[in-house]
Amino acid sequence: MSANEIPYRLIADNVKLGKNVKIFAFTNLYGCEIGDDTKIGTFVEIQKGARVGNRCKVSSHSFLCEGVILEDEVFIGHGVMFTNDRTPRATAADGKLQTEADWKCESTVIKKGASIGSGVTLLCGITVGERAIVGAGSVVTKDVPKNAVVAGNPAKVLRYLPDNS
Repeated sequence: MSANEIPYRLIADNVKLGKNVKIFAFTNLYGCEIGDDTKIGTFVEIQKGARVGNRCKVSSHSFLCEGVILEDEVFIGHGVMFTNDRTPRATAADGKLQTEADWKCESTVIKKGASIGSGVTLLCGITVGERAIVGAGSVVTKDVPKNAVVAGNPAKVLRYLPDNS
């Protein structure tokens, strides 16, 4: 079965796919960029304006919203949720449903080689440093330093990894 024959996948025409990308069933990708040799698991949504680097793994049931940037070699565990709005509201001041003009998208950057554990929620406007590890179930509310191992709600630094790990 070719990549285009996998059932129950929505990959919009405006998605930029690199070489050797593996995308499993029940995915929804639109307006995003996916780098070479990257794997996108089942039940993943990646929205417009999100960028996924080369040799990344995005595990099942994860949500990458507009403004999320994964550099190369990033691991995203199962059920990871990103946010992109610090003050989400359904309606504008006039009571009408909000449009894109009514809010500001805030980016989240996951640096090269970082790993995000299953069930993590990342608030917007933060950076997770190179080769950092975020423990499963954590809520990340502020920047994570390079090589840090963090966990908890809110996530706190537990230790640091050596540069060559």
